[in-house]
Amino acid sequence: MGQTPLSVHALRSRWKPKKMALQAIQNNHPTCVRLHRTFSWMARCENETDLDLSLIFLWIALNGLYAQWDENRREPHPDRPSLRKFIDQILALDASNHLSRLLQDQRERVMHIFDDEFLSSFFWQQPNEVRAGKSKKIKFDARTWYSEGRWRLLSEHLLERIYLLRCQIIHGAATYGGKLNRDSLKKCVQMLRDLINCFLLVITEHGDQQDWGTMCYPPLNHSHSIG
Repeated sequence: MGQTPLSVHALRSRWKPKKMALQAIQNNHPTCVRLHRTFSWMARCENETDLDLSLIFLWIALNGLYAQWDENRREPHPDRPSLRKFIDQILALDASNHLSRLLQDQRERVMHIFDDEFLSSFFWQQPNEVRAGKSKKIKFDARTWYSEGRWRLLSEHLLERIYLLRCQIIHGAATYGGKLNRDSLKKCVQMLRDLINCFLLVITEHGDQQDWGTMCYPPLNHSHSIG
């Protein structure tokens, strides 16, 4: 059995000493702002039972960690490359192997998500029984990734599937409270919650000195620092 995820309060308490040190160097330090935003959304959905809202709030929390600002185009970078870069940074910092342990502890849930054709972009290109079957090939790939410890590939493809469900909801391609996606939502919400908790644990332990990239839409009211 894996460890019980820490509460937002517990994660904030772990982060506080490093936050104070960074704030002493720079008011509204970018890393502090990122975590402050993410903690706020995690706290909002900590006891949320509405699956649709939970997925939205959780993805906002994750987005606060990985989002990158394109200084040339003066707009946020696309989600997928920014998220891949973030995963690489987390794995490079994760001296305590929090992410690999989580993926191993939650292997059954991970495989269920990979087995769900409705979370596969390949399936939705031409939804039919043949594509549904072929979309599940990733389960066999995942077994190899597990045996070889390829945590980046597992994390990336897992988040891609959750991202597809996020896009369906955000872009109006799903019914609020609809019966058809309840099983998919339940699996993705729990997995995403655990992943973000894990990412926050890695950052609070090892990521305070990491450059997480240019933050999107920094706070401009410099008369007040974040709490």
